[in-house]
Amino acid sequence: MSDRARVAGVGMVPFATPSRAQSYDVMSEAAVRSALGDAGLDYTAIQQAYVGYVYGDSTCGQHALYGVGLTGIPVVNVNNNCATGSSALWLARQAVESGAADCVLALGFEQMRRGALGSHWDDRPSPLGRFDEAMGRLQPPSEAPMAAKYFGGAGEAYKEKYGLADDTLARIAVKARTHAANNPYSVFRDPITVEDVQNAPHVYGPLTRLHCCPPTCGAAAAVLCTPAFAAKHGLCADVQITAQAMTTDRPSSFSTDMMRLAGYDMAREAADQVYESAGVAPEDIKVVELHDCFTVNELLTYEALRLTPEGTAEKFILDGDNTYGGRVVTNPSGGLLSKGHPLGATGLAQCTELVWQLRGQAGPRQVDGVNVALQHNLGLGGAAVVTLYEKVA
Repeated sequence: MSDRARVAGVGMVPFATPSRAQSYDVMSEAAVRSALGDAGLDYTAIQQAYVGYVYGDSTCGQHALYGVGLTGIPVVNVNNNCATGSSALWLARQAVESGAADCVLALGFEQMRRGALGSHWDDRPSPLGRFDEAMGRLQPPSEAPMAAKYFGGAGEAYKEKYGLADDTLARIAVKARTHAANNPYSVFRDPITVEDVQNAPHVYGPLTRLHCCPPTCGAAAAVLCTPAFAAKHGLCADVQITAQAMTTDRPSSFSTDMMRLAGYDMAREAADQVYESAGVAPEDIKVVELHDCFTVNELLTYEALRLTPEGTAEKFILDGDNTYGGRVVTNPSGGLLSKGHPLGATGLAQCTELVWQLRGQAGPRQVDGVNVALQHNLGLGGAAVVTLYEKVA
């Protein structure tokens, strides 16, 4: 455990809608400087950088960092769809723990356009071609946005298998806004009601617009280092990455139902690997930042992460076990639904929130008695990254 990567510093910028956001290089520089300031380090201490983004030209990562400094370090650009930020973190952790570097930066950003996600390269095979083919076998065709068809279809599959009241998913959206009200980095902080969610324009299946995360711009960063580096430089690096796993799809993703096509099995496998590696049980977790790109995915992820047994997520929600005063506080930041989902930045924003929680620096969002914290970041196509953080002496 003493060789595990420590999180020396974290930082992010307030997320914003595309019409209100700054350019990706400006946001990135601010997030990196915030993380460096939090660590008490100069950029010259960074030996490698892993930079995640989904929509952008090659070497955007270099441009995002050159405003901070021109130090000649390796800069690796990372793209793993919505799991991009955590994929950059995964690479940074491996660099530190392998001994390849003592102090590494992970940065994620996204400058998004308005509207639903879509492909920019229609003159070649789609990376989601296998997924689209499977979806075509599992549900009727629709002109709805791509991601909404996957997760809305997963919601329909869950409802058919276990049953689900009409307002259950809406309660997740309401909870997200309630948490976000205490987060100055969130895009949407105004409260909403179950009726607001249900009466919003219909998108697909059980989803209305307020069941869906918005296109968002933002940046977040983390500085990782070895325990020896932290000690040598007098850093307060008392949060470590105790376990982390990245998984991709197996045949089961394409064989049975929309829940698995939307990443359920990947998330379950990654979580199980993390619990086994860390020697931690789901019952030990008091706070989770999970990938709620749609309310449906939050519900599915409760079960994928074993926070509640399969088929019991509705009771978990109705009993208030997903919020303050319940068993585990899910997305104290407001999550993707309310904080926003700038694809490349999401995983590192989740990291930032959980580090603040473990340090006791989350202000009115603080969860009591947090010693371990769990993060889940999912990208269709596919990648699931689950990370367990721990407060150490």
